[in-house]
Amino acid sequence: VQLQASGGGLVQAGGSLRLSCAASGRTFSSYVMGWFRQAPGKEREFVALIWSGGGTDYAASVKGRFTISRDNAKNTAYLQMNSLKPEDTAVYYCAADRNGGSYYYADYDYWGQGTLVTVSS
Repeated sequence: VQLQASGGGLVQAGGSLRLSCAASGRTFSSYVMGWFRQAPGKEREFVALIWSGGGTDYAASVKGRFTISRDNAKNTAYLQMNSLKPEDTAVYYCAADRNGGSYYYADYDYWGQGTLVTVSS
């Protein structure tokens, strides 16, 4: 599986962005899809995940502001980010997990290349 993340950019605090993660392969619908982010000098952290059945979960820091979704017909996962804050600035990565899903980045099997989100104050 190859993942291609896109949609990052520069936005003012309070603004919105939508990230996309396009996947190759015919088994996309069976994967748990996750979004992680990594700020300079910090460890990669969990942001959100969506199970194959559509259930979702979020990090406390983004709950209520971010929404993860997936379109299995398009082999694409999304991360809608609203009410962005400067502390959301990071490189955002999408990832796919063949197993049951995890909040730990090392458990994921496939990764996209990352897309930079910068939120100015």
